[in-house]
Amino acid sequence: MTHSFSIIGGGKVGRTLGRLWSRIPDLVLNDVLNRSLASAQDACDFIGAGRAIDAYNDIRPSDIYLIATPDDMIEQSCNALAASGRLTTDSIVFHCSGAKNTAVLHAAIERGAAVASVHPIRSFASPEQLINSFSGTYCGAEGDPRALAVLSEMFGAIGGALVAINADHKILYHAAAVFASNYLVTLLDLAQHAYVEAIDGASSASNGR
Repeated sequence: MTHSFSIIGGGKVGRTLGRLWSRIPDLVLNDVLNRSLASAQDACDFIGAGRAIDAYNDIRPSDIYLIATPDDMIEQSCNALAASGRLTTDSIVFHCSGAKNTAVLHAAIERGAAVASVHPIRSFASPEQLINSFSGTYCGAEGDPRALAVLSEMFGAIGGALVAINADHKILYHAAAVFASNYLVTLLDLAQHAYVEAIDGASSASNGR
């Protein structure tokens, strides 16, 4: 079944997923909404599809809405989307935050939409590189079964795999992701320095004999 989707927030996450999904024949990107028309158009150019818009009233009805804004703007963006009158009981609204759960999408829930949170456990620092290496990415997911069923297919089509998490423990999930992604690098760096010191120390001792 063909699904139409729109993206609210044309940053690195929105651009990456938009470009990956635009390659799938059964997924049609309608609109990319950003703060300015120029930035929205820049996102569309990167994705290679979609219509650039800068107002919620211009967004066309879509089956699925991805809110890919910074975490502190997700709730506000969902409220504006709901106020636009585009949401129905057939709509799916989701975000990709690792820290926020689906409760921030309460405005969509009130209008009968199915909601979810799907967080790819990857760095989106370089969308150009990630679009070629996204396959195999695990994604922490929670939300309505109907939304997750559709999103599981969408992420599966680009090589992602959804892993169920407890929405009430989202903060623990986020902490684990931070430890794994950031502190592991720090530990490896410390280990490397320790090995270098050990080797240098051994060499110095040997030369002193």
